[in-house]
Amino acid sequence: MATSLSEQNKIVATRAAVILPWERAAHGQDVRAAEARLEEAVGLTASIGLIIVRKAVVLLRMRRSSTLLGKGQVDALAAAVKADRVDVVVVDSRLTPAQQRNLETELGCKVIDRTGLILDIFGARAATREGTLQVELAHLGYQRSRLVRLWTHLERQRGGFGFLGGPGETQIEADRRMISERIVRLKKDLEQVRRTRGLHRQARRRVPFPVVALVGYTNAGKSTLFNALTGATVYAQDQLFATLDPTMRAITLPSGRQVILSDTVGFISELPTELIAAFRATLEEVAEADIILHVRDVAHPESAAQKKDVLGVLQGMARDNMLEQDWSSRVVEVLNKVDLLGGAETLPKTEDTVAISAITGDGLCSLLARIDERITTGMEMVRYRLALSDGAASAWLYQHGEVLHRADEEEQTDITVRLAAEDRARFERQFTHVTALLA
Repeated sequence: MATSLSEQNKIVATRAAVILPWERAAHGQDVRAAEARLEEAVGLTASIGLIIVRKAVVLLRMRRSSTLLGKGQVDALAAAVKADRVDVVVVDSRLTPAQQRNLETELGCKVIDRTGLILDIFGARAATREGTLQVELAHLGYQRSRLVRLWTHLERQRGGFGFLGGPGETQIEADRRMISERIVRLKKDLEQVRRTRGLHRQARRRVPFPVVALVGYTNAGKSTLFNALTGATVYAQDQLFATLDPTMRAITLPSGRQVILSDTVGFISELPTELIAAFRATLEEVAEADIILHVRDVAHPESAAQKKDVLGVLQGMARDNMLEQDWSSRVVEVLNKVDLLGGAETLPKTEDTVAISAITGDGLCSLLARIDERITTGMEMVRYRLALSDGAASAWLYQHGEVLHRADEEEQTDITVRLAAEDRARFERQFTHVTALLA
């Protein structure tokens, strides 16, 4: 199991500075967006137990290849690090290995970039075998490009066999080879996890119950909503990345139909590419879902930007053929935390959104009704005549469909039921003796 970056580099003290490099050319003069992004980085940093003693937005005219920041900005930051006795500087941007190494030299302290910070959080939160494997795979991919920074003994060489000639294998080559071998092993283990998940999905299709997946920006309230709908006790806190491992529970809709609700990992802006690849098995649960509930923190000042980030990840999944191109037709937008805005009635009602508060329960009935409505769309209404004694066929229809009308006679009964097309085909294959009538 991979250790966290903080463990690996033996960070004993916890005083941290959080720096957001903000490019005017890329973001313009949007001060509010910069402040919101900085606060998100502060929240991420605090979630791994570091004490933030300084935070700042650093405006960039250009990205320097050596240190990302300008020379004057590095000097000013170094003075602040010394004055505040900072042990860790978190740079809310992606740093190259050379930039990270050079900044550590200039600042005289540990430097972690956005990718390393998120990997550190994921390493601390993953609880299942699958989550642990996914995090370790992402972590090793990140480490492999930073061996020059992580080790101090890289100049040493392991002696080769004299008769083979050559200087032998350097320590960095050996370390990189060991990491590569471990990555190969992890990928094989994760492939087995994916096969197991595939078997579980096939088993659910045979039942089958529709799957409803919760997606959204981290800390949007997905786990709180999951608990409110299922009565489960999934870990839910006002904390970024409170949930990493997917959890599934069955819930009953107002029609009596059962569905499986899946709580998944939260998305975030500039999600490290290592994690997108490593969490493919988790994202497959979203790809297989019949309905995707996009949970939004509608009270957040950057709610619109967060929505764009989530939709960007889903669109990326579609480009990678993980998600069907018409995935947007399966999305229901859930506007959460309306209790902070005065209640669900304060937001306009639309066909594509449902306003709720997972904390107070406001709007949850409307959400369940909307899920019911979406599942019903595309279902077929059919009428069957069967013997009163044929309890198996009758029970099957009640379990897998929505019975709209039933008329019992002396020896037979007529049942009008709404079924999904695949369920109707399965029923008629299994109960060939039952007569289908015009509905």
